[in-house]
Amino acid sequence: MTTPAASTGSTLELPDYAPIPPSALGPALNEQGYYVGRVERNLFWVTDGVYQSAFLATPDGVVLFDAPPSIGGNLRRAVDEVAAAEGVSNTVTHLVYSHHHDDHSGAAFLFDNVVRIGHEETRRLLLRDNNEARPAPDVTFADTYALEVGGERVDLAWHGSNHSPDNIFIHFPGHDTLMLIDVVNAGWVPIYNTNLTEDVQGYMRAPATALSYSWSHMISGHVGRLATRADVELHQQYIADIEASAREALASVNPVPFYVHYGENVWAGIRGHLNTVTERAAAPVIAKYTGVLAAADIEDYTMTTTFAIMQSLRLDKGPAGPVHP
Repeated sequence: MTTPAASTGSTLELPDYAPIPPSALGPALNEQGYYVGRVERNLFWVTDGVYQSAFLATPDGVVLFDAPPSIGGNLRRAVDEVAAAEGVSNTVTHLVYSHHHDDHSGAAFLFDNVVRIGHEETRRLLLRDNNEARPAPDVTFADTYALEVGGERVDLAWHGSNHSPDNIFIHFPGHDTLMLIDVVNAGWVPIYNTNLTEDVQGYMRAPATALSYSWSHMISGHVGRLATRADVELHQQYIADIEASAREALASVNPVPFYVHYGENVWAGIRGHLNTVTERAAAPVIAKYTGVLAAADIEDYTMTTTFAIMQSLRLDKGPAGPVHP
């Protein structure tokens, strides 16, 4: 079903989608367009309904975790608001990068004279990209790093590539919280291609690693609420269903008719074969999760995630196809 969208001089037909489950939605934003809330004790999170950041308000200064440009100056407002209410300094002394992507760090330049911390690969990639909005970290680590500020401890760890080569796990043991960006979207399906992931197998393993930590709250980087362990488990089931369905479709769709029909145009044969596999694999998953995970019925998302997982099964796990005798 489509609905005409209001526009000047033309009619744009836009599709309608299933209602968003209320459980997928977060708290209302203030007049400035953000929400800041306490996670536990002096750990706070900030969201604009689409992106998330977090900060620790300590006696020795504020430690900021990610600086999404869509939140931008509202990060400063959120810190000022909390610091005034808590009676602590509003000076940001440290900024931790979860990974190098601009959509989570593009407002880093707003914070001067801070110690910037990130994985060694984050530094390499930021230096490569040479974007003044995202200064490279001063302090780097390879596997683990314990950040101690104002009597608080935060454990940073790299468990291999997942969403990106440098995406890290940020654990707040004194706050019962884990921060893991761009893997699980609480109450929502991943967007295109497993959340625009570079390492699909690493992405698929990351939720189990997350659950191996002790935590009750997860800051996931996107959407308008915090995640729970149940959200991670539901995400795992969604991905597992896609994998199982993709395996079944790969085994059951006969590729021969596509290549016979298109003859020399082998690219057309590949398109017909792989699109049919993807459509067959995605259809039952879309039906199962519509009304359970927000945007499951937006076919582009589950279809492209299914394609990415199906291709990873072929290319990463193998076999990509039969071996010619």
